[in-house]
Amino acid sequence: MNLVPLRAGLLIVALLMAVVPGLAAAKKKYYKAPVAEPAGGSLVQYQNRADVQVFITDMAQKHGFVESELKFMFSRARYYPGIITLITPPTNPRVRSWQAYRARFIDPVRVDGGVALWKRHAEALARAEKEYGVPAEIIVAIMGVETVYGRNTGGFRVIDALSTLAFDYPKRSDFFRSELENYLLFARDENIDIFALKGSYAGAIGIPQFMPSSWRKWAVDFDGDGKIDLRNSFVDAIGSVANFLKGHGWVAGAPIAFPARVEGEAWRELLDRDILPSAKVAELPKLGVASETLTRQGLPEDTLCALIDLATPDAPTEYWVGLQNFYVITRYNRSSFYAMSVMELAKAVKTARGT
Repeated sequence: MNLVPLRAGLLIVALLMAVVPGLAAAKKKYYKAPVAEPAGGSLVQYQNRADVQVFITDMAQKHGFVESELKFMFSRARYYPGIITLITPPTNPRVRSWQAYRARFIDPVRVDGGVALWKRHAEALARAEKEYGVPAEIIVAIMGVETVYGRNTGGFRVIDALSTLAFDYPKRSDFFRSELENYLLFARDENIDIFALKGSYAGAIGIPQFMPSSWRKWAVDFDGDGKIDLRNSFVDAIGSVANFLKGHGWVAGAPIAFPARVEGEAWRELLDRDILPSAKVAELPKLGVASETLTRQGLPEDTLCALIDLATPDAPTEYWVGLQNFYVITRYNRSSFYAMSVMELAKAVKTARGT
């Protein structure tokens, strides 16, 4: 049984026949018939767990939700062990392969689809590039990597995915509880059926796979129709991706990354600093990092950068010098593999388009 978007103080738990005075005569229904539920999930009575009750109380106190309505909602939320499996990083380092990852995203389907999308929405992409400073090919590539341009937006109910991760994935429970909070607020604000919306196993939604917090903060009505729709409007998705990247520090006209070579051992300290640009370009030679293409750019010596390693078992590791814009792409998905795939798909699409 589905719960229509939660409106604080107004909704009722129909199954329990709890009626708000004055609405009984109208017999207004706040619950829809059940939608088909994917296989593999199980009802675990989340509403009876102490940690969930704390979350419910917090939502009521902070945002004015009705506790009985949230309890009903959690009684219908499903736990998916498969989601935990999908989101857990592999423990065997040999499973992590840049070339295998790359092959999933740099393929004819995504290249040709990107060219077609660019052709259909050239005006919106040009407008987004002008307004936000993000190249059209980067916007296209993100939608290609995320959902193959809207073809695969996910089959999990968002409420199930976020409940599973918020309460049964301790490693990142704080993050996913925040996203669950944002999802409930988003559904209430946008008048969306809590149980009807589907997305990825991580709870990401729509063509650009925005998490609920990103939708609420960065999504824009780029087609000007008076509403934000990242599930059906490619123009809204285009503007929203560009707005997200600009909001996270995209530098218009700046490069993203350069191939590099390493020698000696001093360069390893750069990997310990992780992906955040924290080393100055001038430091690289002293640390055994060389990049002829970066040198030819003539960037200021105090430009911050990071060393990126793209490892493949039984193959040479690729090294790159990542700049601010590379880091910004990792704010979309915190993976150097992801950012490099976006960069390479963007280049492939732009080349195939002939510009």
